[in-house]
Amino acid sequence: MIFKSNELIVRELEQKDGNLLVKWLSDPLVLKYYEGRDNPHDIHMVKKHFYHYEQNVTRCIVEFEHVEIGYIQFYLLDEKEKKEYGYFDDSRLIYGMDQFIGETSYWDRGIGKSLVTSMIHFLINKKNADVIVMDPQTWNVRAISCYEKCGFKKEKLLPAHEWHEGKKRDCWLMVFTKSEIN
Repeated sequence: MIFKSNELIVRELEQKDGNLLVKWLSDPLVLKYYEGRDNPHDIHMVKKHFYHYEQNVTRCIVEFEHVEIGYIQFYLLDEKEKKEYGYFDDSRLIYGMDQFIGETSYWDRGIGKSLVTSMIHFLINKKNADVIVMDPQTWNVRAISCYEKCGFKKEKLLPAHEWHEGKKRDCWLMVFTKSEIN
């Protein structure tokens, strides 16, 4: 287990979770926001994208009241990623995170805010993060609103940053700094 916060549990991804990811990443409602509706995942794609080793990436399943409802990952930015976001010669520990709630019946219940807030506290208190970044697509107003409620701020526009549903989409670099909670 990575952490427990009230009714949320975040645990590392296990081999048995592949079918959950297939279920979530073949649902058009989820794909609209994560991966794209033109990119439904089967078990082979899930294994390729979620079960290969990447240094510093921790992939997790999110449970709410003992029901597996979503996915979250966090990772220490490497020098290439730091430069991509404009953090040149920055010695701070900068973590990135990505997440989605795959069980759509759990949307709009405040769980995303609870998850993001809990992960912020985990990364700052247990991983000594100085800065946490996310890069949601600019049109994803619901996610951006959630992140802003958690203390993230839009730092800069990332033009044509992410391929989604047949074209490059603009994203916001959203930032949470350790000083926000001190």
